[in-house]
Amino acid sequence: MDSTSTISATLFEHYIPTLHVRAPVSCCGIFTQKKKIMSKNIFHSSTRKNNTKPVNLAPMTAVDAALALERLPIAEAATAVGKLEHPRAAEVLDLSQPDLAVAILRELPAAPTIIAQLSPDSREQFEQLMQWPAESAASRMTPRFLTVEATSSVGDAMHRLRDFLEQAETIAYVYVTEQGKFHGVVSFRDLALAESEMSVAELTNTDFVSVDPYADQEEAAQLLSSYRLVAIPVVENGTVIGIITVDDVADIIEEEGTEDAEKQGASTPLGVPYLKATPWMLWRKRILWILVLFVAESYTGTVLRAFEDQLESVIALAFFIPLLIGTGGNTGTQITTTLVRAMAVGEVTMKDIWRVLRKEISTGVLIGACMAAAGIIRASILGVGFEISLVVALTVAAIVIWSSIVASILPMVLQKFKKDPAVISGPFITTLVDGTGLIIYFEIAKLILF
Repeated sequence: MDSTSTISATLFEHYIPTLHVRAPVSCCGIFTQKKKIMSKNIFHSSTRKNNTKPVNLAPMTAVDAALALERLPIAEAATAVGKLEHPRAAEVLDLSQPDLAVAILRELPAAPTIIAQLSPDSREQFEQLMQWPAESAASRMTPRFLTVEATSSVGDAMHRLRDFLEQAETIAYVYVTEQGKFHGVVSFRDLALAESEMSVAELTNTDFVSVDPYADQEEAAQLLSSYRLVAIPVVENGTVIGIITVDDVADIIEEEGTEDAEKQGASTPLGVPYLKATPWMLWRKRILWILVLFVAESYTGTVLRAFEDQLESVIALAFFIPLLIGTGGNTGTQITTTLVRAMAVGEVTMKDIWRVLRKEISTGVLIGACMAAAGIIRASILGVGFEISLVVALTVAAIVIWSSIVASILPMVLQKFKKDPAVISGPFITTLVDGTGLIIYFEIAKLILF
């Protein structure tokens, strides 16, 4: 295959993930309208914004409707498309960016019907993209990118690329191949400024950053953000199968941030904007976790019953139970909120567990000392005597340190076992520390008072 056919195939290609086969998509009339959309998008912000009222696509032209979708969060875009007649929805999605169209189709129950009414090129392309897992890097990629052979001269490469510039998702980077395999990246600017006799290989940066198609979409967003890239190639078995562009980063970060926040509050992610969620949907998303926490919290009552004799002997011990378990839960929530975020952005991994433990235990000792002093002051105000004041002071310090250890370890262990660490945050840490904190409290009381 010569350089020209390679460029054409890659620019309009779609990929079959299981067979790794490339097939060129013909340059039909649909791309004339798509060019208009890509040109107009230069003047639009890539950030999708929530709207206070639903968007009605019906009165718009297909081109304007496709542009409107670019400005909406995925959930709202899917809602807007879902209200259209199926042929009309197919017409609009035909003109949309492939990654956006596929993300919308994943949200629609009528997706198979709409896909069947797409143009042959879009249908084949979208079906292949939808084979990838929903939150994988490949699910957010676009197959429209520029590529040249490493052996081409700069002049020859520029001449052959010129016809495809408007149809590419971005022209910032040109991906260089050698014998069909990904070799490196060259910026379009460097190509444009280089001497025409130079070889593309001389300008190619082979120290490139790429992402596996099955990697989490959040990993791709982190790489784009960390390396300040305009686009990142998705590479499978040495072949570029698509690119993820920087305009997807805001969407991915917003989706993942919302999902983590909802999980930290012990709720299943909604998947739709809050104001569009019905009470029935909210009930379904929350009730399971509430029941789980209810059962887990019941062991606190078991602990209280086990130490019933001590409570009856020194009733003043009961005065401090809410204060002590509340302090432990608050300490754990602070740590998990900070730690889960650090893990999400790649600052902390399992190999850092001992550094995290040392840091959080040291911090816990300092906080525990301050809380012990506060506990003595509170006990003195209540006039419960020196011994109980000492029990409260020692207990609050011990609970803070214990909570620091638990909150530091559990999220990292979950990540090690490929579980989302966000689910262990907030209510779960509080529930765990409540019961164990009571055990610490009554054991210290037994040592000092009985």
